[in-house]
Amino acid sequence: MKRSIAEHMFSSSTKTAWWLATFFSVFVTGEMPIQAETEPEFLQALENHTVTQGRDVHFTCVVNHLSNYRVAWIKSDSKAILAIHTNMVALNPRLSVTYNNHNTWKLHVSNVQANDSGTYMCQVNTDPMKSQMGYLSVVIPPDIVDTVSEGSTAVEGGSVRLTCTATGEPPPTVMWRRDDGKAIVFRYEGGKERKVVNNYKGETLELTHVQRSDMGVYFCIASNGVPPTVSRRYYVEVHFIPQVKVMNQLVGAPLGSDVELQCFIEASPRAMNSWYPEDGKSLVSDKFIDNPKIRVLEAVVNEYSRWMNLSIKSLSKADFGIYTCASVNALGKMEGQVSLHRLELSMNGFGAEEPMVSGAAWQRSKNLQPYRMRPAASHAHQYCLTHLPPQLYALLLTALRYVQAL
Repeated sequence: MKRSIAEHMFSSSTKTAWWLATFFSVFVTGEMPIQAETEPEFLQALENHTVTQGRDVHFTCVVNHLSNYRVAWIKSDSKAILAIHTNMVALNPRLSVTYNNHNTWKLHVSNVQANDSGTYMCQVNTDPMKSQMGYLSVVIPPDIVDTVSEGSTAVEGGSVRLTCTATGEPPPTVMWRRDDGKAIVFRYEGGKERKVVNNYKGETLELTHVQRSDMGVYFCIASNGVPPTVSRRYYVEVHFIPQVKVMNQLVGAPLGSDVELQCFIEASPRAMNSWYPEDGKSLVSDKFIDNPKIRVLEAVVNEYSRWMNLSIKSLSKADFGIYTCASVNALGKMEGQVSLHRLELSMNGFGAEEPMVSGAAWQRSKNLQPYRMRPAASHAHQYCLTHLPPQLYALLLTALRYVQAL
């Protein structure tokens, strides 16, 4: 059977290596190899190695009945002779050979690098030559290229494109996920959801028609089975005009009581937030002030949302009026108003004014018929009701009116 061209070329290269090994053997020892009665033989196969870059490795070649033949080490893919016996030929300080003065030769490769991958041959310069081969595979942990991410900020409705390039051997897989555990959302033109996934595979993550809910930290995670897995943090920021929502537009409270006006703000980039009365003078900003009577209470909900509530203690006549919760950033300004009015209480119930709340609850309560408490069964009972704290008394009367209307 005819040999293939590849087999012929390999045979030619090995013969060349054999002649070179013989030449170096004669050069080093001054002796020609003599045919021994017993041919040299390998006692074990040359091993294959998979090594992480930067580690050390060695190949072990065990030969019996070597006589005055020589063992050579050759890198098959480059046809380079590395060493003959214990004499180094390759000018590579990371390579060395040891011999146990019996039948074992070891080729050592220290601080293994990617270009050390390939086939290594342990060869005996018999005629025909004898050899065995082992393969060195160098693996490299993943690494993320240090590039600047572009387009990680967009106006609501725009697009964001994140790119994460990873290197390593074998080539790493790149996966994206959100830090808060929320899903990654892909949308059609117009903002309708097209696909919702917990993680996304690929070096480039492109989000179109972004919404404020897309804002947050995204992680690019690269892995290839070689520890350690690496990741990089990307922050997606979505900008929009502030939105202000007051929970109750109409609030009633008696003199001397404490009240809290609630305001929910969404804004990005972060806005300047403040409360001010109808005279237009700034009352409080989004920081605490040294005023025990009037304070702002802030609670962050997420990257773009927060509560900003105004607390007023021991209400006086001057405290009643219109209060405005305002938020302004680079894209615009938004306001919400709360009307704080005085709630009059009497022994028999409310006076001319009704307790004021917002929304459908206010519409329903203002249509209720005035409720008059029945005469108390005893003076003691009447005393207990009329001497309740004003806030509790007002709450009790409101509850009684609601039950009466059912």
